[in-house]
Amino acid sequence: MATTPFIDATSSIGLEHIAEVMRRRGIDARVVDTAAEARDLVISLVPEGAEIHSGKSKTIEDLGLFSYFMESGRFDAVRPKLYAMDRATQGREMRKLGATPDYELGSVAAVTEDGALVAASATGNQLAAYAGGAGRVILVAGSQKVVPDLEAAMARVREVVLPWENARVRERMGVDTMLAKVLVIYGEWIKDRTTVVLVREPIGI
Repeated sequence: MATTPFIDATSSIGLEHIAEVMRRRGIDARVVDTAAEARDLVISLVPEGAEIHSGKSKTIEDLGLFSYFMESGRFDAVRPKLYAMDRATQGREMRKLGATPDYELGSVAAVTEDGALVAASATGNQLAAYAGGAGRVILVAGSQKVVPDLEAAMARVREVVLPWENARVRERMGVDTMLAKVLVIYGEWIKDRTTVVLVREPIGI
């Protein structure tokens, strides 16, 4: 299978240009050089004690932000609450809790040169919060996720993200995952509801 050529955002169109396009569409876009800077920036955006949820994003895990927000006890973390609930009897409460946190932290599968954010999911759990459910959304993406257009973004989803995620799901649950739902974010109606941190240093997958 041919591999789609993904651009190097640090030497091609440039992360600053992409960030500026996002800002014109109501997204608070920031550019940092390193993973350490991205971590510090994200931490500064969330007040201690805030209600926050995060999916299992490798980017967020690699930054140490999943453990910081979900396991430190310094925040009103949604995920531990969900772990303690019974989906058979509390499914309605779980669905609402995961879809409408005050803060949603995560990443995306790809960022296009014209500033579109592409997120893919099997269940769509995090997509509801990204799209409109969460009060604030913080997304972190390394420069390796920048692609020319939506066609290349979907190629990256199929050729890079899905195989990696499938291997992780098989190891953890013994089943295959699936590409079932895709969200494309072009902008924000509520200005600065979403903050995107673009990192020149590759982070995540």
